[in-house]
Amino acid sequence: MIRCLTWCVLLVALPGCVALGQVTSSAQPVAARAEELLEPAAANWTSYNGDYTGRRYSSLREITSTNVSQLRAAWVFHPGNSQNLETTPVVVRGVMYLTAANDVFALDGKTGRQLWHYSRPVSSGLLDDAAAHKNRGVAVWQNSVFLQTDDAHLVALDARSGNLLWDVEYADKKKHYGSTGAPLVVKDVVIVGTSGGDSGVRGFLAAFDAATGKKKWHRWTIPGPGEFGSESWPGDAYLHGGATTWMTGTYDPELNTLFWTTSNAAPDFVGDSRPGDDLYASCVLALDPDTGEIKWYFQFTPHDLYDYDATETPVLADVQEGGNTRRLLLQANRNGFFYVLDRSNGKFLRASAFVEKLNWAKGVDASGRPILTGRIPSAEGTLICPGIEGATNWFSPSFHPQTGLFYVMAQEGCNTFFAKTREFVPGETYYNTGTNHSSTGGSQKILLAISPADGKIVWRYRQTGQGRSWAGILTTAGGLLFFGDDGDSFEAVEAASGRVLWHFNTGQGIHASPMSYAVDGVQYVVIAAGSDLFSFSLPH
Repeated sequence: MIRCLTWCVLLVALPGCVALGQVTSSAQPVAARAEELLEPAAANWTSYNGDYTGRRYSSLREITSTNVSQLRAAWVFHPGNSQNLETTPVVVRGVMYLTAANDVFALDGKTGRQLWHYSRPVSSGLLDDAAAHKNRGVAVWQNSVFLQTDDAHLVALDARSGNLLWDVEYADKKKHYGSTGAPLVVKDVVIVGTSGGDSGVRGFLAAFDAATGKKKWHRWTIPGPGEFGSESWPGDAYLHGGATTWMTGTYDPELNTLFWTTSNAAPDFVGDSRPGDDLYASCVLALDPDTGEIKWYFQFTPHDLYDYDATETPVLADVQEGGNTRRLLLQANRNGFFYVLDRSNGKFLRASAFVEKLNWAKGVDASGRPILTGRIPSAEGTLICPGIEGATNWFSPSFHPQTGLFYVMAQEGCNTFFAKTREFVPGETYYNTGTNHSSTGGSQKILLAISPADGKIVWRYRQTGQGRSWAGILTTAGGLLFFGDDGDSFEAVEAASGRVLWHFNTGQGIHASPMSYAVDGVQYVVIAAGSDLFSFSLPH
């Protein structure tokens, strides 16, 4: 490495990497030590959700309700290889790392200037979301940056230069596995999941040594013959049953427990080939991060016939209840119910509907199981609410520790579901196995603030649009909530009340979740919109 008065990027790059010279004084080399991942400094955003809790909360407070109206674009970065970015950047000591398809970029967080670029061709022969080359971000550890590629490789890069350190294939794309998510580093292992649940794969999680890439453990999310829960998967149904792990999980270091959610069971809409509850589809799994062993599970939608993935972020929050601190897991599920669990043991505490259009279930019983209405997909078509995109989806929720509120972008909408049984065919998606769905009556996005104590909605901010936005939420210690609205704008409202304070028209659809960081004492707020990454700050 070249040493000078300010740190310099290594100028000799391996194939696929372009290094671009000296980093400014504000952009020092990454050193994301274990303790910094456990308790990130306010200026850093060290993982996909900012920290292990999944709260999407920043303790930065320079930008407030009184000055947010002065917020303006500090810089814009155009990766040039994606028309629909879904990435959330990671920032450590002023250096930003972001993804676009299989590419990773390192930027100076203060200016947006590119420091290096790792380039890897997109893959052919993929199905479903992986075929669109979606990628939501990286993980960092020590001086390494980790990327999941569209064809389910885990790649380790040198954070200082972008040079390739190691590359492991953790799933076979020929079996229609892929990846669309961001990895998570816990202690000294990198944990990854896969996409492909609607392509007839068997879901799993895997962990790799961060230094060497050696596999540490592997956990199937569908039990094999003779294992607990296998009665739902007769014959070879377990080999094609979905339950994939395509969104990033959360972690409680005090409990040493990893929380990861799973997608729907396959095939969608027709459950004859998978009778019973279909473990562990549509679940949150609590796992030992050292071994991959399951400590407990909770299934939100047993025997899912509606494509109600449970991959929405499992948010970890400690709240006061009855004079005691409760370790809670909060999730607004795609099925339309907001759940509160005791994350220490998986005990179901309560659930409440957070959308008005909900007809597949009457409610949730005392054990946490849905009380079904009998509405299921049929040959002639059945109107079911929430619709195919769910009452919410993978875009991030947020929890604000000062307001004590949980925030989610909800969607009011229904679809007509059709069902007709068909056998699994290799090379074809299992998503439309004899099934189609058609939109009915449009949909509306509504920003909600929910009280975890009773599940009641504290305030609503109804969006004007056709429900096209897939943008997540960020809250900050400045009393603010940032989100992408349904009119292609990045917007700020008051977290306590939902009062509108500021917006910026990006001119592009937003399919990403925001984050915040600081360089040299200046707070920045970032969102990816369309093919560009926007960074905002106050005038200085």
